[in-house]
Amino acid sequence: MDRLMHVLVVNAGSSSIKVRLLDDDELLHRTDLSADRGRPEPGALEQALDGLGRIDAVGHRVVHGGPRRHGPVLVDDAVLAELDELAALAPLHQPPALAALRATRSALPGVPAIACFDTAFHAGMPAAASTYAIPARWRNELGVRRYGFHGLAHEWAARRAAVLAGPRLRTVVAHLGSGASACAVAWDGDQPRSVDTTMGFTPTAGLVMGSRSGDLDPAVPLWLVESAGLAATDVAGVLDRESGLAGLAGSADMRDVLAGERAGQPDAVLAVEVWLHRLRAASPRWPPPSTDSTCSCSAVASVSAPTICGGAPSPGSPSSAWPSTSTSTQAPTRTARPTSAPTVPPHAPWWSTAARSSSSQRRYVPSSPEHTRSARCRRRGCRA
Repeated sequence: MDRLMHVLVVNAGSSSIKVRLLDDDELLHRTDLSADRGRPEPGALEQALDGLGRIDAVGHRVVHGGPRRHGPVLVDDAVLAELDELAALAPLHQPPALAALRATRSALPGVPAIACFDTAFHAGMPAAASTYAIPARWRNELGVRRYGFHGLAHEWAARRAAVLAGPRLRTVVAHLGSGASACAVAWDGDQPRSVDTTMGFTPTAGLVMGSRSGDLDPAVPLWLVESAGLAATDVAGVLDRESGLAGLAGSADMRDVLAGERAGQPDAVLAVEVWLHRLRAASPRWPPPSTDSTCSCSAVASVSAPTICGGAPSPGSPSSAWPSTSTSTQAPTRTARPTSAPTVPPHAPWWSTAARSSSSQRRYVPSSPEHTRSARCRRRGCRA
């Protein structure tokens, strides 16, 4: 029997670093580190690695892979230098991920480090979905296109939805955390494929997020710089760190915003309405003819599922899966191993009245790692 690999998964974000050690998807160890703007306490990550025992490979979630990286890659100094150049396109996530990469390479010399990119899942989107209506010299020479993000989570959730909800359906995955995006997924045999997504050239685009504005008229930042006299770096910082729910309601935490909405606070009520409106308006839709679809949500969905299911999109499928935990710490495990070794009518968006006509058939399907292990044990006849 082949020895199972011990894969360390590192998901370095803007406010935390999640570290997981897995063996054939079984969770062996977990550590969550607080990180102010992606910077943990000095030595905290290295200390978290002490005593973990055998580690065969390290999989890192890296948000932006740029135009060259369409799959997982073994990291060396040249790859790190290439990814450093993309930091300006994902300032909340790229620097923390690369800092964690450097820290684990130093702490675990000789252990393969594999970068798994959030952009890779969307690399094969149709040209109509990935292309901006801008001059060819910008698109071809500068690489300006819709990259899309949260790809690791979208792919994982689509696979889980296919397992939990039956056949491999045309699926809309909504990843609703501090960062949020939706993704339309089709299947080529056993492989899910991104067809469209809400984020674009950077993770600032798309839905309203915790502290990010989402889609904004491109003339607004230009006007703020040219007419209001603001510095471009200040405008970019505000759009990334002081907008979204934080700009509307004063808090980037959906739990606080929902509490304010229940208390009747006008800013919180407006924030929820804007958030839902953008989710309905911006989420990907299928080209005709649409077929069965299912939706999968995570993170914020665990605290706002009643709001989402009640007032927002409800796919028109017999069953809808809503995973309630983050998935980005599990998806790199699979990619690290091989590298180191009712029908919706045509044109009807998935949140439309027609799409919601079967809402009575919806079911909530939890999809935490514990749920996954319990289900596997039940199938095997063992104890969870």
